[in-house]
Amino acid sequence: KMTLPLALVALISAFGSSFQYGYNVSVINSPAPYMQDFYNKTYLNRTGEPMDSGFQTLLWSLTVSMFPLGGLFGSLMVGPMVNNCGRKGTLLINNLFSIAAAILMGTSELAKTFEVIILSRVVMGIFAGLASNVVPMFLGEMSPKNLRGAIGVVPQLFITIGILAAQILGLNSILGNAKGWPVLLGLTGIPSLIQLLTLPFFPESPRYLLIQKGNEEQARKALKRLRGTEDVDDEIQEMYQEDRSEKEEGQFSVLSLFTYRGLRWQLISIIVMMGGQQLSGVNGVFYYADRIFESAGVQSNSIQYVTVSIGAINVVMTLLAVFIVESLGRRILLLAGFVMCSTSCAILTLALNLQTTVSWMSYLSIVCVIAYIVGHAIGPSPIPAVMVTEMFLQSSRPAAFMVGGSVHWLSNFTVGLVFLYMEAGLGPYSFLIFCAICVGTLLYIFFVVPETKNKTFMEINRIMAKRNKVEVQESKE
Repeated sequence: KMTLPLALVALISAFGSSFQYGYNVSVINSPAPYMQDFYNKTYLNRTGEPMDSGFQTLLWSLTVSMFPLGGLFGSLMVGPMVNNCGRKGTLLINNLFSIAAAILMGTSELAKTFEVIILSRVVMGIFAGLASNVVPMFLGEMSPKNLRGAIGVVPQLFITIGILAAQILGLNSILGNAKGWPVLLGLTGIPSLIQLLTLPFFPESPRYLLIQKGNEEQARKALKRLRGTEDVDDEIQEMYQEDRSEKEEGQFSVLSLFTYRGLRWQLISIIVMMGGQQLSGVNGVFYYADRIFESAGVQSNSIQYVTVSIGAINVVMTLLAVFIVESLGRRILLLAGFVMCSTSCAILTLALNLQTTVSWMSYLSIVCVIAYIVGHAIGPSPIPAVMVTEMFLQSSRPAAFMVGGSVHWLSNFTVGLVFLYMEAGLGPYSFLIFCAICVGTLLYIFFVVPETKNKTFMEINRIMAKRNKVEVQESKE
């Protein structure tokens, strides 16, 4: 059952970490023109001549793309940090990155330096790279098996809430203006402060305490508090069993993960799911949304509000996923989500091509954008991180998150970089590429990925072992 300590620890870690990842993904969209003005003025004050437009474009694309690049660095730090500092310890240390970046961004205008903003975006990226991997791992290891999916979707829910918060605060009438943007960027430090002050009162991951630290007493104490019951023997036994079956392998590095046959299909699965999640074009669709609405005749000053409403749909659908993931299962949500995304991309291509000739096509393209976002929010966005936690055992999980996280951020970075060129070269047909990626990911999941709901980590391991054609070491009681 859901206990108060478990609910609180999920909320605090998701609000302090995942929320900010979402917030920083979309925070620089609305104040972009004012920030670019600031870059220009600063440059003019320093050199006495205006900034060349090519240089300005370069600076701005750096401002945007340094975030996913930092995310990649953050993902590479996951393994060493969670093994040495623990899951909770890593989240606490990670807050220092975000608070430092928030202070730097908030004071950048006073200090008359735009280099600091670009540097802070890297630092925020490192924070997000760690957060996007450590929060699902931490919560997945703390949850009982019947709630693991629902609690595992909570980080993604907070990412969407973060995106929505940045969209609302970024409205021209609130902070998305010439005066307000430094505050808008600096606000990101507040959730970190709250987490720094509250998370220390909650237990570390019981699995980490028992399997990696060998401290049964603390693991028991943590479990009793999280489960709200004195009887935690079954779970302790299950952890010991997992520990014994893995003693032979020891801690996995990323390299040994790639060469170990017993985890081959798990590894391919997370690479496909994490790659498919980002390369399916979700950032492209978000990016394109404004223009699609413009061409459908939405007034340019109302577009902001339309974007906010899309952000709200995203939150509502992810919230729905929290409630249905345990009853319907992971596989159905992934498959249904990718079906919706691929269909939307295909119809969107058609609608964008015909919208100059057929008057109602522009409304069809709005419907496609919304359908795409609904599809992505119920499956492809939240489920892959849950599956990384579930498909790997304690010794290989940090390395698996490093691989999954790196694929996630590299794909995110690539889409950000390539999409503008794709769009320039292919126009609406760029959505056909996304459609093909969705279909490919869909087929892979259909044929390879098993349902994992309500199974222990050991049971999932056995299902995958058959696919990898290896024996699972069964412990002799």
